[in-house]
Amino acid sequence: MASIQVAQPTKSRQHSISGSSVSTQGSPPHSLSRKPGRASLAVQAAQPNMSSSTPLLRPPSQQPPPIPEQLSALASAPVSSDVDRTSNQSAKSMHAPSTDTAVSSQHSSLSGSGAAAIAVAARHSNPDAHPPRKLRSQYPRGATENHVEYILVASFDIDKGPIMEHQYPVAITGDEHMLAELMLPDQTHLRNQDWTMFFLHKDTTPEEEDQERLEKARRREKRRRKHGHVATTDNIKTTDGTETNGLSESDADNEEAPEKDKDADDNDNDDYDDDDDDDDEDEDSMSTDSEPEGGEGAPLIYVLNLVNTKQDKTQKRGAVVKSMAICTRHPFLHIYKPLLLLALEEYFKSPVPETLSMLYEAVNAMDLSLLPRLSRLERHLLQASENKDLFVDKFEQMIQMRIAAERGDGMAGQPLDASRSPPKPAGAILRSGTKAHFEGHATAYAVPRDTHEFESKVLYKGIPIPIKVPVAVMPENVGDFSLVKLIQNFADPHAKQPQPFAAHAHLTTSGPLTHPIIVLVNALLTQKRIIFLGHNMPSGEVAEAVLAACALASGGVLRGFTRHAFPYTDLTKIEDLLLVPGFIAGVTNPTFELHPEWWDLLCDLPSGRIKISSRIEDAPITQGLLSFKQQHPAYAALVNTSLTPASSSASAVAATASADLTGDNAFMADILKSIHARLGERAIRAKWRDWVVKFTRIAAAFEESVYGASVLNSDSADYAADLTANSPVATTPTAAIPTNNSFTATSTGHGYVWADDNAKQRELAGNVTRVEGWRNTRSYLSFIKDVAQQITVRPLKGLDLHHMHDRLRTQRLTPAQSREIYLTLSRHVYSYDEICLLLSVAPESHGGLFYVALGLFHRDKDVRTKTTELLERISEHEAGRHWWQGLSRFEKMAYMRIRRDDDAEMRGKLEKEGLVNQAAAAAAALAAAGNGSGNGGSSAAANTVLVDPRSS
Repeated sequence: MASIQVAQPTKSRQHSISGSSVSTQGSPPHSLSRKPGRASLAVQAAQPNMSSSTPLLRPPSQQPPPIPEQLSALASAPVSSDVDRTSNQSAKSMHAPSTDTAVSSQHSSLSGSGAAAIAVAARHSNPDAHPPRKLRSQYPRGATENHVEYILVASFDIDKGPIMEHQYPVAITGDEHMLAELMLPDQTHLRNQDWTMFFLHKDTTPEEEDQERLEKARRREKRRRKHGHVATTDNIKTTDGTETNGLSESDADNEEAPEKDKDADDNDNDDYDDDDDDDDEDEDSMSTDSEPEGGEGAPLIYVLNLVNTKQDKTQKRGAVVKSMAICTRHPFLHIYKPLLLLALEEYFKSPVPETLSMLYEAVNAMDLSLLPRLSRLERHLLQASENKDLFVDKFEQMIQMRIAAERGDGMAGQPLDASRSPPKPAGAILRSGTKAHFEGHATAYAVPRDTHEFESKVLYKGIPIPIKVPVAVMPENVGDFSLVKLIQNFADPHAKQPQPFAAHAHLTTSGPLTHPIIVLVNALLTQKRIIFLGHNMPSGEVAEAVLAACALASGGVLRGFTRHAFPYTDLTKIEDLLLVPGFIAGVTNPTFELHPEWWDLLCDLPSGRIKISSRIEDAPITQGLLSFKQQHPAYAALVNTSLTPASSSASAVAATASADLTGDNAFMADILKSIHARLGERAIRAKWRDWVVKFTRIAAAFEESVYGASVLNSDSADYAADLTANSPVATTPTAAIPTNNSFTATSTGHGYVWADDNAKQRELAGNVTRVEGWRNTRSYLSFIKDVAQQITVRPLKGLDLHHMHDRLRTQRLTPAQSREIYLTLSRHVYSYDEICLLLSVAPESHGGLFYVALGLFHRDKDVRTKTTELLERISEHEAGRHWWQGLSRFEKMAYMRIRRDDDAEMRGKLEKEGLVNQAAAAAAALAAAGNGSGNGGSSAAANTVLVDPRSS
């Protein structure tokens, strides 16, 4: 029997829930074959020189050798230098730069002296420009997990108070009165409509935990056999004291005879293997609903609640108050608001369980099977980009796979195969919202007009209700909140009449006049007790502020905030609330303001003011703080900047503000400027994500400076040993596979980048107290776990692309230093995931590929050529082509000029080699003729031809 803990993540009352556990296994996702990319000739030319003992990191393409006609055509092919000037911007963004030669070779290996020339002269598609994983749906058809798990209805009785009327499909047994109180917030009778949100914590039974561990062990063993590794038989101890190796009987049989039943085992368990590749081997591809929240327990159940008040004079108090709630695993629970409005209105007319059943069946029939599953890097790219066409290919492939499955082509369950082209649909796949789509010329499926949102429909009472589901959902992002609204609510009063805060080392990191938003984020990072008070405000607005604050501090990077958040609570639950360390709660009762011992930070939403409690605990003096002062005595005085008392002189306060050691003042000025420029919610979220990433990197630099090492940095040189097994082969015939010894001091650097050491020490001094306060929180521990997990699946180990890109962006490098960075990027950024990683550290909002493209103007010709090859691979990437379109015309013209010059040079070499070979063939023919008739004049003629080939 599972149980539900209502609104108490750590210590709370228990509510049991009846019914079977929800299975997360679905039908096997479909995949589609893609047209193969043409293998790089430079890569293949390098392979014959490799020893047999060296593993091939990228297997060669099985293609026929070149024929002389193709080589001659290639030698005489003109170079295309046209610049894309398509007026159709949507079509323009879909194409890579038009830089191919008229005839391109498709051959994988060449021999002889002409191989090197042809390798540079011919332009080819990057075979690794496409994701190696199978494309699958986030919510495949036939999945047993429902979109909505429960529907609850509560009402207010004048004699009994809040009561629970119905629970569908099963009852949540236990303290139903508490659930009813959460569904009927205070002062709800004063408003006709109100929204609330709260979370349920569903516990798993020991039997379910044992089953989950056994399933994971079974998947791990199957995957090892699939990849040719020796299976292990480590026993797993269950709660009943027994031990098992996690393998089922069929798996054990296959272990004894792996060759006999290997094919049958793979075919019978495609569903397992497909999911395993994502869930364990490649954590980046996990569904957003099933991601672990820092290892803190099972995923939350999110509850969206609607309260309506109907005036009725026949009732005792002249009104009827009812509420209806939807319980779901989806963090995007706001999509159900239109359905709740219709369903609650229907329930007022017909208050019977059949009304709930109709809603339950309608929402769970919603088809999201065409929503592609994105990796973590892909989600970051999509969230940070305003491009509405980003990853549109994935939606098209999902539609093509669906059409192929409906035709019965047998392609639905097959992986992406580079040797086949995807099946073409009978009709064109058009964009939703276009003229052709409205005119009815499209097929039954359409690509969404904006790839940030997946468009679906829910058929409720015969009415199609349009639903837009966010494609990229990051951790700690729950509901439909607005960071812009939260920031403006507290920034405007501070800008008009700033009020100094009481000094606290963890909170006022920029002195008494620290921006209130920075004070709020500091309180979240250092795990303070935070109350959002919205007196006489709808509880829905208070809940949105709580969820926005969680996303603000998380940035999609840190975890541990939402699990301890209470979007709405009331005074009756204060005892349970105080048992939770570092809670974030939303209330409407002004009594909370009168008890500063209950909270550390009070955010008053109506007034826009933030207050630090007079009863807050002082920040402790930590060993890290003392060590930093001892190691850097020249900057020790700066550490106390945040401890300047509020009663200090005006000059001291002004000096503190002007110092801005942390850079927070400049950052908030940029945020407010972006809001006033109406850049939009997505741009503000991207900026806050960058701030959180910067904070974690500064924390890692602080730990390395004070403690000698940091567990927060996965890009240090300690992981460079793994790079050989994760990098492509060299891109030139004479280069070898990169080894640890090939890294220079420039390319092996890691961590945050400062302009100089003085700037580094000043910023570390300004962040000492904030970092030390964060190091003792649950979000810090969760981040360590996330970093450890990401190390095993990240595309490049041992190379910090963020560090290298920041050096190009912030430091004045010598030509030799910049040369090492550009050559390192070109040598190692090759595959799909590696390019995604590079794009993630060079978002479009920060100039995109501008600093990478500066390598086109380097004084070293080799750097210019390698930068051109890197940009060419990026332009063939599914997302990189949009970054390519963002380059300026000046950079694109430089790219074309370098390509044109290189092609012309190689064509000259090729023509010269071709003429020499023709002369050698003529000399051999003459020599053969002379052997038949005499060796007199033929030998002289041959010598003449070899000395001057033009005589032929």
